[in-house]
Amino acid sequence: MTSAPTSRARQRIRVRSRRDTAGDLLGLLPNPEHALAWVRDGSGLVGWGEAARLEISGPDRFAQADKWWQEFVSHLEVDDELGVPGSGPVAFISMAFADDPGDSVLIVPEVVVGRRNGEQWITTIGAADTAPDVAPLSRPSTVRYANGQLPVTQYREAVRKAVSRMRGGELDKVVLAHDLVAVTDRRLDQRFVLQGLARRYPECWAYAVDGLVGATPELLLRRTGSVVDSRVLAGTTWPHDGVSDEELASALMSSEKNLEEHDYAITSLAETLRPFCSTMSVEGPSVLRLPNVSHLSSDVIGTLGAPTSLLHLGEAVHPTAAVGGTPRLDATTLISQLEGMDRGRYAGPVGWIDGNGDGELGIALRCAQISGSTARLFAGCGLVADSDPDIEVQEAHAKMRPMREALEGL
Repeated sequence: MTSAPTSRARQRIRVRSRRDTAGDLLGLLPNPEHALAWVRDGSGLVGWGEAARLEISGPDRFAQADKWWQEFVSHLEVDDELGVPGSGPVAFISMAFADDPGDSVLIVPEVVVGRRNGEQWITTIGAADTAPDVAPLSRPSTVRYANGQLPVTQYREAVRKAVSRMRGGELDKVVLAHDLVAVTDRRLDQRFVLQGLARRYPECWAYAVDGLVGATPELLLRRTGSVVDSRVLAGTTWPHDGVSDEELASALMSSEKNLEEHDYAITSLAETLRPFCSTMSVEGPSVLRLPNVSHLSSDVIGTLGAPTSLLHLGEAVHPTAAVGGTPRLDATTLISQLEGMDRGRYAGPVGWIDGNGDGELGIALRCAQISGSTARLFAGCGLVADSDPDIEVQEAHAKMRPMREALEGL
């Protein structure tokens, strides 16, 4: 469904950004539901209220979103004391992984509070209440788990079939995911989940948009003026008894299987981004250590040859081989055939965009779609021809650990 800008958007809406002492960003969120957040190591953006909203689907969802946002911004009267990325008007973004099925959403909050490079600010859109009543934080007493649309046993079989197809030469890499349902004894407080994720995974971007809550280690794209950059992750290991972090890192850096998987991810991102850039560099790989897993990580940095919006760039690079596969079309077709489930907005771009077209899009990983007292968790693994189904099941289990810990309050 496409939603045109509301009648309020056709008027000259006042947007004001002023310096402020924000405090703990996630602690400012007033409501258990409808949280909007993009926070890493205490910096980023949070928002509440809803000045405008767009819901879209289909293969042209990025273009529709970009057009809608530009039209919305054109009807604003902006008073911005800071003029930094994230001040002024902001929309939070969560795009579906697939063209079909899946719904995407852009939400323009009534209030945004941000922190960047030591500066803090608050933005109001329209006649917003900047000091709403903050509801007490609540946590569930019990969490029960049940099979999702693709249980572990079926996921293992899907991995086996994918490996067979790759060994037959049909494609080079594919990323398969499965889901798990968590049911709690009360309606979930998204702030409780966010704060748990941010506390344990400060290196990740803790995010919440329209009920999709998670902490992603992977930055799909950041646009700051003419500079674009990305942090690409592919190739994974996880803690093993009796093996030190240094030994795990060394094994990961020397693993042909993981290096191959990582190379596909870097190549797919660089090849799709390069036509927009006058210069580009790739730094890595190195090892990114998180409490639950370690990843091979590389940074791609480019200079845009011409002004290009974040959403247009996102359309070009999504899905990278890190969440889809190689070749892209063959991989996404195989995902649809073998998973047999709707990923929704899992593994799609998530983040924010401002009125200048700057912003950040992560990949919606380590997440759950929350509705009432139910959360649908996702985890996926990159597969190549020599992947082992049992090992991939273990990896997916390790990748679900952040959300399970956050739900259980660990």
